[in-house]
Amino acid sequence: MPASLPERLTPMAAERGVRAYYGDIHNHCALSYGHGSLDGALRRAALQLDFVSITGHAHWPDMPVDEPSVAHIVDFHEKGFAKLRAGWHDHFGTLAAHDDEDGFWVFPGYEIHSCADGDYTIVYADLDPDPIVLADTPAELKARLGEAKNGRALTFPHHIGYRRGARGINWDTFDPDLSPFVEMFSMHGCAEASETPRGYLHSMGPVDGRSTMAEGLRRGMRFGVVGNTDHHSGFPGSYGHGRMAVYGQPGGRDAIWAGLKHRHTNALTGDNTHLLITTGDAIQGDVAAPSKNTVLAVEAVAGGFIDTIDIIRNGRLFDRISPDLAPAPVDPGTPDTVETVLYLELGWGARRTAHHWTGRIAIENGSIEQATPRFRGPEVVSPLEGGDNAHPLPQLWRDEDAVGFAVTADANPNNVTSATQGFALRIKASPDAMIRAELSGMRIDVPVTRLVEGALSGNLGPIDTPAFRFHMLPQAHQWQWAGTIDLGETGAGESVYARLTQRDGQMAWTSPIFFGDAMN
Repeated sequence: MPASLPERLTPMAAERGVRAYYGDIHNHCALSYGHGSLDGALRRAALQLDFVSITGHAHWPDMPVDEPSVAHIVDFHEKGFAKLRAGWHDHFGTLAAHDDEDGFWVFPGYEIHSCADGDYTIVYADLDPDPIVLADTPAELKARLGEAKNGRALTFPHHIGYRRGARGINWDTFDPDLSPFVEMFSMHGCAEASETPRGYLHSMGPVDGRSTMAEGLRRGMRFGVVGNTDHHSGFPGSYGHGRMAVYGQPGGRDAIWAGLKHRHTNALTGDNTHLLITTGDAIQGDVAAPSKNTVLAVEAVAGGFIDTIDIIRNGRLFDRISPDLAPAPVDPGTPDTVETVLYLELGWGARRTAHHWTGRIAIENGSIEQATPRFRGPEVVSPLEGGDNAHPLPQLWRDEDAVGFAVTADANPNNVTSATQGFALRIKASPDAMIRAELSGMRIDVPVTRLVEGALSGNLGPIDTPAFRFHMLPQAHQWQWAGTIDLGETGAGESVYARLTQRDGQMAWTSPIFFGDAMN
């Protein structure tokens, strides 16, 4: 599971007594329809997440049962619903066996499909083996969950970007009292606005502008945003496919739950980015009082080179920060030591092959401060395609002053879909430091100065054999930024959020801060 950043890199969060928890609360395995065991999914989740909910498919009240062309879709849904009902009570034992209240928290969950209102994920706060609560509309679901769970359940619309009537969000029936946030990013793509770098490519169709985050804010809705994988091969937190951050006090389950309920959330694509915005006492998800002189503070610690940090006010770009042009690292370090992020990526090779990588990395004249997995599962969002690749459980461990690893990487299936595996090391190193690595029996020594100049790649053998890439090392000001933005006068009904984009395409979005009366 991920380690927290030290307070010297998150002073604004520390001042407010919060930390980031990273999770995925919408993903699938063979619990209903999908691939991979529940036990395996939970083991994979614990590798790189603080919390998880494994989602069962439960209900679809307006399923097109009379349409012959989609009979195959109806069939696997009906079988999946029945499978979930049959195993629901017993699956709580597996959840409890993996829950570790000292560092990895598991939440029960399931989902309801709807053409009319969009799909909703339901998450329970506790591991009590309570029954599935079903309903045909959000209003009915709100009433039934209120009666059955008394505030210990929440829901959220997912893959919101599909058009209304085709399982995308229906803003007319969205209720922020039922759903504190929406899932804006997943394997389906990004639904921040009509035009984004990651469009919807699934057979269900493209993004409709009236089903986006931007549309909800235009209507004056108050909601947070999250990302999750919606992975269907039992690999929660699969790198690059979506995950979330929740800001809460130290304390685990109750702190995570409170952060979810209060919309203190971020949507992430892959890296465990720390991105906090504040104005006064408010952080993302909160409602702040309008002011004649509003100042927004931003604290960002990314997983690589930050390209831009955009401030979006009332749905429009208000300010754009480029750390290369306006450097302001959270912790600039010292002249004789560089603190940076070393990303080792493994994979490539001939199509339809795989390689089991093993190895070890140490830093001579330096230290490894933190190791973060960047493991991914197969690119599967439907039980009709692909499956669990059945590779051994990836491993990343500390070995005295080094890090050891063992992970199987498939070759990339095409030139636009990555199947690589990897991990990131936050390191401190002197200018003469040397990275000493062993990769599947190959010894490689790389001066830190070489990676400051640019990335280093190589193959285990001749062309078309598995390959590795040591990514370029960012300087402190290139992966950290902290500063303030003058918003001027703010009025009731306004909103502001931050969007961080890295050079490698990984992204993070905060939930908005809203201005006005907290009761509205």
